[in-house]
Amino acid sequence: MLGSFIFFFCMKRKFCFSIFFVFLFADLLRAQDSTAFDWNVQSKKLSDGVYELVFKTDIKNGWQLYAPNQSISDVHTIELAFADSSIVADSVYKASGAPKKIVSKIFDNASFNVFEKEAAIAVTIRIKGTVPENLIGNFKYTYGKNDEFYPLIDYSFSVKLQGGISSVARIKISSFDPDSPVSNCGDDGAAGKGLANIFLLGLIGGFIALLTPCVFPLIPLTVSFFTKRASSRQKGIGHAMLYGLSIFLIYVLLSLPFHLLDHMSPEILNNISTNVWLNLLFFVVFIVFAISFFGYFEIALPGSISNKADAKAGVGNAAGIFFMALTLAIVSFSCTGPILGSLLAGALTKNEGAMQLSFGMGGFGLGLALPFALFAMFPNWLNSLPKSGGWLNSVKVVLGFLELAMAVKFLSNADLVEQWGLVKREWFIGFWIIIGILIVLYLLGKIRFPHDSPLQKFGKTRIGMIILFLLFTLYLAPGVTNTKYANLSLISGFPPPLCYSIYSNPVNCEKGVEPLKNDYEGALQQAGKMHKPLLIDFTGWACVNCRRMEENVWTDPTVRQLMQDSFIVVSLYVDERKVLPAAQQFTYTTKANAKKDIVTVGDKWATFQSENFNSVQQPQYAIISPDEKMLTKTKGYTPNAKQFAAWLQCGLEANRKTGR
Repeated sequence: MLGSFIFFFCMKRKFCFSIFFVFLFADLLRAQDSTAFDWNVQSKKLSDGVYELVFKTDIKNGWQLYAPNQSISDVHTIELAFADSSIVADSVYKASGAPKKIVSKIFDNASFNVFEKEAAIAVTIRIKGTVPENLIGNFKYTYGKNDEFYPLIDYSFSVKLQGGISSVARIKISSFDPDSPVSNCGDDGAAGKGLANIFLLGLIGGFIALLTPCVFPLIPLTVSFFTKRASSRQKGIGHAMLYGLSIFLIYVLLSLPFHLLDHMSPEILNNISTNVWLNLLFFVVFIVFAISFFGYFEIALPGSISNKADAKAGVGNAAGIFFMALTLAIVSFSCTGPILGSLLAGALTKNEGAMQLSFGMGGFGLGLALPFALFAMFPNWLNSLPKSGGWLNSVKVVLGFLELAMAVKFLSNADLVEQWGLVKREWFIGFWIIIGILIVLYLLGKIRFPHDSPLQKFGKTRIGMIILFLLFTLYLAPGVTNTKYANLSLISGFPPPLCYSIYSNPVNCEKGVEPLKNDYEGALQQAGKMHKPLLIDFTGWACVNCRRMEENVWTDPTVRQLMQDSFIVVSLYVDERKVLPAAQQFTYTTKANAKKDIVTVGDKWATFQSENFNSVQQPQYAIISPDEKMLTKTKGYTPNAKQFAAWLQCGLEANRKTGR
């Protein structure tokens, strides 16, 4: 709710990109005073399946807890929520003690009842079916004082229920030892390749940002400043290098908050990336980015931030240069913000946590900084730069269309996780075809936007871009048909899977193997009966590389035969949002001694993966013997079918060594 208030505030003062981060971390921002409340919960059995929960707290630092059974703008002050719909809480809450009546200036002098110093709130719950030994839920409360107001703050709790039954799944398997498998075949240093790739993508993003109208005209101005300011060429070069380093550091520093989140839980960024509502938020944000790039409004940070940074740009040599770099980052935000947003969203869907984002931001910062530093060091190179003109806005508009293509991808992610069936493969490709046609028409001058200059002639670069987008659009066209040509290998993994189709019998719906889904114990039991090793596939509905493996590697004849004949295969979906029955929900203590609620199927398998295999990447494959010994090192994304088949064969040989 607080995020919504800030959102509307920003809407009235240009579309400020910072709202995205505010919305993303709204729960963190709400924790204004973590010492204000110290909740504990107790349960009492009233009858079969009926329990009373009592929430008690001391209230400190002058805060006021809003009493239950009140509504503020149709929002209840106290709510109790459970993931399992078989658990229902009574609508009336009982509070002990006499509340104090206050008049709120925030809500037009309306009267509310609040508790000060201490409170105890009781509610009756009714459980249909099996009663869990430990009940997990969310108690949401509202508090404030004076002109501060914090609605529906979450208190996640776990409480024992008398007579409850536990059917908790195994998480940590003591016999798993990733460092000492039977055979050493598998991945070594795969993370480095992923970081190098995201750094390269960030670098390309930085170079693209240079070609936008917010950044490109600043190059000669900045170079002129450094060449005139320096008393010697050597000093000018030093200032230029410091300026470039400052730009690089600013963008790397932006990624540091994500390291704090990653440290809290190794799966948190993966959970964020596969969250349905966050993907829908990305969908909306990218459409906003696109409309901004089309020139209908400007995304900007508050002017006060820019003014403060600019005012300090003249303070001292090193500090002044750093604030000059900060000023550049702020004033160019209307163009770089959407590109950074794309980088952020892409990094969150990767599998190496916050480090992936740091490398991407570092690449972006280097790509943006390098030309400024080099042109400042060698000002004669400026003569080779093209002059600013209408082409800069054309670059921005084309980027806007690409933002629309990204928006479709995030809508598809949400659709796949929930299996709504809204964005089938052919619809996805069809949207991309329409976007490709619009880009070609725009470059041909058939479509105009507010800041476009009249198209005088077709330069070589424009003609080349027209041909490039036209060819790519033509390449996509067979993707909407039910023919063998619809398997578009160049974009494999980006659209929904080949079997997620509008056609009842899609021609290309060829599956290399039909694995068991989300049933590790059942697969392990089969492996023991059939004396075969178990191949675990850690995957996700929104995982691009997982689909590439399934469509291009699992269907290879050698790989398919090995997986079908020699292994029991189980796919564990770490982003599966299906809620576990209440009796199977529990609070798990990780090896890092952190508490984690296991509420959904995805919670279980994401924790299973991180605890046993020290990884949160998808896809990740592990070969296990029927007695739960690791036969090889794990294997990540491997687009080469021969390499993947060789690893599978190594796992079979390792299984034979164990006497199986």
